[in-house]
Amino acid sequence: MTGAEEYEGAGPRALGVGPEPGPSGGISRRLLFGVGSGVVLAAAGAAAVLETRGGGGEPALPASPPFAARFGRSGLVTNEYAYRSPHAPDAVNDPDWSVTSGSLFAKDGDGWTGRPDGGETGADSARFTDSAVFRMVTRRRDFGDVEVRCAVRVGRPVTTARTPLQDYDGGHVWLRYHSPEELYALSFRRRDGQVVIKRKVPAHDAAAANGGDYATLAEAAHGFAYDTWHHIRASVENRSSGAVRLRLEIDGRAVLTADDHTPGPLRPPGGVGLRADNCELTFRDFTTTSL
Repeated sequence: MTGAEEYEGAGPRALGVGPEPGPSGGISRRLLFGVGSGVVLAAAGAAAVLETRGGGGEPALPASPPFAARFGRSGLVTNEYAYRSPHAPDAVNDPDWSVTSGSLFAKDGDGWTGRPDGGETGADSARFTDSAVFRMVTRRRDFGDVEVRCAVRVGRPVTTARTPLQDYDGGHVWLRYHSPEELYALSFRRRDGQVVIKRKVPAHDAAAANGGDYATLAEAAHGFAYDTWHHIRASVENRSSGAVRLRLEIDGRAVLTADDHTPGPLRPPGGVGLRADNCELTFRDFTTTSL
């Protein structure tokens, strides 16, 4: 992987200003390959580390109620305009999702980013979607030890005038989302054919991306065909050692596992969501199950 890092989107609409925190843009401009994290890298087939849950004298995280995304037949669900102006009379708000960049539509009962572009959405996303930088997170923040399941269809990556070609273009899952500066990102399909698990931590230097830097916890080569359906399972779980274990499965195969030994504030519950860069993303059967 290169040292070049991800854009957060140009202008205030990509960064998001609103009443509720939304998902951040992307991987920071610096790769911190496990710096100070003591991570365990384990691709598919590697031996598991046997541990019990909880740890450090902390009580076990309470089980969160299950969540299942529901979408209508068609139409706008919500968009970045509603995030910035939730009380505007023409804002389209949703009780489950906050979209800080781009547009979320329903399409035949599925969730859909629309065709990605870099234009301003307006209230109805009728002319532009701005979904070349798509950021969607649940309004709920009580997902602790949890597994997210969904089926995804990722379109072949594109570019726009605002979003040039990047290795990380593709689809990603958010876990333990606390703020744009604190979250886990599990990349399930990238332009460069890598799957990656990252942790974002606060940073305030000039190289920080939307207030934080990403540390790479694990990565491996694993691609799948574009424009076909694939099944994703992403989980996060506290361990007795004080670490946080993250796991990514694609089409029933465990492709990546990482133990984050310095999770800091990312041991408590947070939100879950999806992110897409320079690609059309359709998803269905998005559910959560407590571990």
